[in-house]
Amino acid sequence: MVQRDQTLPPHERRLIARKRLGQHFLVDAGLRDRVIAAAGIGPHDEVLEIGAGPGTLTRDLVRLARRVVAIEVDRRLLPRLRSAAPTAEVVNEDVLKVDLAVLFPAGGEVVVGNIPYYLTGALVPHLLGGEPRPRRLSLVVQREVAQRWCGLDGWSLATVAVQTFSKPRIEFELPPEAFEPPPKVTSALVILEVRPSPAVQVADLDAFFRFVEAVFQFRRKQLRASLARVAALTGDEVAAGLSSLQIDPQRRAQTLSLSEWEATFRLFGGLS
Repeated sequence: MVQRDQTLPPHERRLIARKRLGQHFLVDAGLRDRVIAAAGIGPHDEVLEIGAGPGTLTRDLVRLARRVVAIEVDRRLLPRLRSAAPTAEVVNEDVLKVDLAVLFPAGGEVVVGNIPYYLTGALVPHLLGGEPRPRRLSLVVQREVAQRWCGLDGWSLATVAVQTFSKPRIEFELPPEAFEPPPKVTSALVILEVRPSPAVQVADLDAFFRFVEAVFQFRRKQLRASLARVAALTGDEVAAGLSSLQIDPQRRAQTLSLSEWEATFRLFGGLS
């Protein structure tokens, strides 16, 4: 049963969400408290909140953390946000346009947010693609996205990207009625514990991800055929190379582990 947040003034409970921004405000007080607790924030932490909205999470984040930077692109919400969390540093901008290294030059921050679907694909590369990196990401996303990041239904490019930089896990699910307006799908809180260094050790990570993306364009084909297309080799040449890596050429891209992707890139990536 949804526990509506009764601490919000009536005018804040009547917020009108903007569809183009993918806004769905978390209104379940019990789940809000669980989201905050799962982030594991201590008194010495710095926090980046993405999509702070009217301050539903921010009001508690500023109580827990040493410093909170709250990013919100919707100018309508800024007065409510500043009222809910007067000590937060509010940034009115699209998070993808924000230079996080300027805000957190030492890295190590905890990132918290209720993330709209349209933003999830670009957000992880923006947060983790360069140094310095955060320590942890605690994000509410669509359940399908969380499962993809964790590789629960087979791997994808997103799985490889997320797990190269972090160790993801799903903490719990949030039903549509926990939000206003309710989304059409179930959400999940996913925690990404950021690795000290990328799990894939190659000279050019951008080239590695371009290679992975190219192979996944033929995800329904066996590796023998998909890599032949990507690397401009014959199927027999690919099969011989994969066999030398102890990878069955009949497998498909979604079955490869990170170490197998790294080995495959080292052998075939320079040919793509």
